[in-house]
Amino acid sequence: MVASYWALATEDPLSEAVGRRLLAELPGQVEAFPILRRGGREYLRARLPALKQISRHQGVLLLTDLDRMECPLSLLKDWLDDCTKPENLLLRIPVRTVESWVLADHEAMRRLIGPKGRLPPQPDELANPKQHLLRIAQEAPRAVRADIVKLDGTRASQGIGYNARLSEWIGSTWSPSRAAQRSPSLQRARQRLYEAHYHITGNQ
Repeated sequence: MVASYWALATEDPLSEAVGRRLLAELPGQVEAFPILRRGGREYLRARLPALKQISRHQGVLLLTDLDRMECPLSLLKDWLDDCTKPENLLLRIPVRTVESWVLADHEAMRRLIGPKGRLPPQPDELANPKQHLLRIAQEAPRAVRADIVKLDGTRASQGIGYNARLSEWIGSTWSPSRAAQRSPSLQRARQRLYEAHYHITGNQ
């Protein structure tokens, strides 16, 4: 079977892990290449012209958080300057951060953090999904808590093993299909990704 390639552009390691997982559930043999991740949102925005060029030859999945923008349409308008987006460039926006998608799979979250901590029934409506995740991770088993939650007295917003621990868990345990049942923004992203992949590869 001949592999099909999707370029993957993300803000951070956690978003990259989620993007890889989304691509892995597409039909056929799909590989993420090239992978662009370096300097957060402004890096991605600066790379848009290059991503548009890449999209002439293959699919491009770009994930960027909504953060404090009013809505996904506002972000798209700001980034694209009313220019037409290439058909094979898929720009998807977790509401409000990728942690909302992460939190949406309650089954996987319970395997990670244990039975304690209140999981959000509608994670897309959280004002700060990352802070919610850090808060409930304080009730996790010691090894998980040590990786995810910052040490007292440090300036970091998260533990030094935050990305590594969550990225491994996303690759092995987190389910996009389960998470999409609680996250409308993830469900829309998965649907558009499938449609774009079918268009590019001709799969039915």
